[in-house]
Amino acid sequence: MTMGHRIICKQLVATVLSLALAGILKAQTPGATAKKQTSSDAKDTKLEQQLAALAAAHHGRVAVYARQLNTARAVALNADQPVQTASVIKLTILFEAMEQVRAGKAHWDEKITLAKGDAVSGSGVLAFFDAPLTMTLKDVLSMMVMVSDNTATNLAIDRFGVDAVNARIAWMGLKDTHLYKKVMKPATGPMPADQPKFGLGKTTAREMALVMERIGRCRLGAGGEAPEEGDTTICQVALTMLRNQFYRTTIPRYIETLDSSETGSAIASKTGSLDAVRNDVAIVAGKNGPIVISIFTYQNADQTWTVDNEGEVNIARMAKAIVDAWSPDGIDGKLLVPGIGLGSEAGRF
Repeated sequence: MTMGHRIICKQLVATVLSLALAGILKAQTPGATAKKQTSSDAKDTKLEQQLAALAAAHHGRVAVYARQLNTARAVALNADQPVQTASVIKLTILFEAMEQVRAGKAHWDEKITLAKGDAVSGSGVLAFFDAPLTMTLKDVLSMMVMVSDNTATNLAIDRFGVDAVNARIAWMGLKDTHLYKKVMKPATGPMPADQPKFGLGKTTAREMALVMERIGRCRLGAGGEAPEEGDTTICQVALTMLRNQFYRTTIPRYIETLDSSETGSAIASKTGSLDAVRNDVAIVAGKNGPIVISIFTYQNADQTWTVDNEGEVNIARMAKAIVDAWSPDGIDGKLLVPGIGLGSEAGRF
C-alpha cells in the first residue's frame, strides 16, 4: 500500500465508497497517487468521493483534476500520474503558436502549404484534400483543434518545431508534459526512454489543466501576468477554435444541452482518443464561476469507437457531477471570453 493510498483512506469514512476508492488506487502504480495539493486549492472532499465512485466503476484507469477558478475549489484523483495524451497534446502546440504570434514571430495570416505526401491518416479532413494546398496558419491551427486534424498538426509542428513546443512546456514549469514527435510518423533522433510507452505525448491531468487555464484566463507571459495590449485578441482566436470543438460526446455530453452552433458554446475543449484511451480537457463557463476540467481514461477495456464508449460516457458523467456541484445555476456561453471574467487576484496565476 502506497503512502498516498494510506492518506486517502484516512480521509474517507469506512463505507463501501471508501473501499471502492481504495481498490482503484491500489491498482495504480506507486507514482499514480496524487502529490500534495497546492496551497491555493480548496479540496472538495464530497465531490472527490463522488468522482472516486465513478472511477471505481470504470473498467480501466482514470486521472482527474478540476478546479473552479473563482473559488479555488478543486478535486484530484491520480492528477499527477503521467498518462498518454493522444491528441490533447495539441493544446501545447496551440499555446506555442499563441506565444509566437504575441512575440511577432508568427502571424495568423501567414501562409502554410500542404504539399503532396504531407497527408497522414487518422482524424481530420486534410488528407482528403488535393495538394498542393495553401492555407493560413490560423486555418491550419483551426483544423488541428476543431477536428483534431493530424495532417494539420504535423504542418503546425513543421512550422514551430518539436523542440520549441517542449521548450515552451518547460517555460510554463510543467515537469511531466512532453511532445515526442509528429502524428502518425515514427519517432526520429534521440528519444526519451519513455517515448514508446506514451507514443505522441505525455502529460498529467493537473498539468494539462494548467495549459487550458492559461489559454482561458489569457495568461501568456512567463509569469502568467495580466494580459497586455493585443493579448485578448490572440486569446479570442484560440478560444474560438476550442469552443467549436467538433467532438462533443465527453465533457459537453450532459452539460451543454443547447445548440452551441447557434448560441455559442459555453465549453472550450480539446479531446484525445486512442483505442484504449479517451481524454478531454476543457474550460466550462459556469454561471457560478469558470471551471477547468481535465479527465484522462486509459487502459480502457472498452476499445470500441461508438458514442457509447465507456470511457467517453464516464468522462461525461464526471464532468456533469463537477458542474452540478460547483455551478448549480448552469453554464452560459456569453461568459466564455478571454480572461473568463476573472481579475488578477483570482486563480492560480
